[in-house]
Amino acid sequence: MSDTPNEATTEHEDILEPDLPICDPHHHLWHFPTSRYLLEDLLADIGPGDGPGGHKVESTVFVECTAFYRLRGPEPMKVVGETEFVAGVAAMSDSGHYGPVRACEGIVGRADLCLGEAVDEVLKAHIVAAGGRFRGIRHAGGWDASGAIRNSHTDPPEHLYLEPEFRAGFARLAPNGLTFEAWQYHPQLPDVLDLARAFPGTPIMLNHVGGPLGIGPYAGRRDEVFTTWREGIRNLGACPNVWVKLGGLGMAVYGFEFHRREPRPGSAKIAEAWRPYIETCIEAFGTDRGVFESNFPVDKVSCSYNTLWNVFKHITSGASAEEKARLYRDNARAFYRLGVS
Repeated sequence: MSDTPNEATTEHEDILEPDLPICDPHHHLWHFPTSRYLLEDLLADIGPGDGPGGHKVESTVFVECTAFYRLRGPEPMKVVGETEFVAGVAAMSDSGHYGPVRACEGIVGRADLCLGEAVDEVLKAHIVAAGGRFRGIRHAGGWDASGAIRNSHTDPPEHLYLEPEFRAGFARLAPNGLTFEAWQYHPQLPDVLDLARAFPGTPIMLNHVGGPLGIGPYAGRRDEVFTTWREGIRNLGACPNVWVKLGGLGMAVYGFEFHRREPRPGSAKIAEAWRPYIETCIEAFGTDRGVFESNFPVDKVSCSYNTLWNVFKHITSGASAEEKARLYRDNARAFYRLGVS
């Protein structure tokens, strides 16, 4: 699964394999005081999915990002406001007035699983609010002792996924037909492994290739970090209930620093740097439990949407048509049960 990268440095690239159908299973929408990314921004990044100029993105999955919480009501229920907002966006997209892409066909929200069994009320409220689109919960657990590493927006303890209260809430996901999104940093991968083994009946989607850090105390230690990260990935790959999102490598915390380059490198050059991580994940999880993701707009700091998918297509140039179909669309639709009411 390889090709020969070139040294392109422009983001104005021809679309590789423009007819390959894509389900983008990880993006955000928000409107914060200093940053806005809404449906029209997402669609502008995607471009014309039914013609020249863009990749063939057919549908997307929204993942929680603290946007549009309710102003009023009980504190644990305020997160449901985000799902209410995204369900409205999905309805707008489904109208066809905004083009062929089915944006937010699936929704992953947030709930405080440390509420234990009491989180059931929040989960059921999400399901109702989403109008048939709600698929899972992300309770981010990213933590590091270094002040250079930004911990997750949930302000988690170091070992969130081992906490008894968290697991009591986690146990309510499967009975409600919901999956879990694990987001943490690479030193915490053993915690995800323990969680997966403790709940083999709950599907877990490992976000952003498992969080291999590359800044702060991890800067300049890429080979060492890679070895530790790879062991964690291989262990998780042996758990049949764990899947992996192939992306997120454009985030600044991973330390590739493409966002600091001017002009930013082209897709082939980026693929050269990211290939070991993507290929390690595919080797560990197979082509049946991996899904390519955009993580937009977060990864937009490193490259454009079109460039990003070209990066992935460089890496999978040697894969079969069936393998590509699974990695770019079919696996995501299966994990999130898209098209299933």
